[in-house]
Amino acid sequence: MSATPLLLNVTNGVPLTAYPFLSPEWMDAARKIRDTMPRPDVVAAIEMKMNLIVTDTPFGDDVHGHVDNSSGEVIIEDGHVDNPDVTVTVEYEVARSIFVELDAAAAMQAFMGGRIKVDGDITKMLALQAPTEPDEKALAIAEAMKAITA
Repeated sequence: MSATPLLLNVTNGVPLTAYPFLSPEWMDAARKIRDTMPRPDVVAAIEMKMNLIVTDTPFGDDVHGHVDNSSGEVIIEDGHVDNPDVTVTVEYEVARSIFVELDAAAAMQAFMGGRIKVDGDITKMLALQAPTEPDEKALAIAEAMKAITA
């Protein structure tokens, strides 16, 4: 499925284009953000490899991805890793709220309502939810991710 970009505005002479969350075009734009923006200074308190299955997507198929911070940097990428600590299955709209809107309340509500399923070491996943001081570089990345999301 090819996503139709939405021209949002222009920042520093560069047009910002928005794509549907998790579409191939969105993933390419997210990689560019990851590869070009300064890395956050805060390091995760615990090392974890997490596979993600996002269901009920507008693309018809589930999206498979992973989060891996074992290198010291948080990498979110397509496909699954071998031997994950945890596998999370989440509905598309909930995933968008968590990863784009950074809505911790939506995550907790979805988890308590059974809309997020966790297989594996849930204690590692919960340890990543521990409150930390906001990192300015991480917040800038989050704002850039919002800007590319239709």
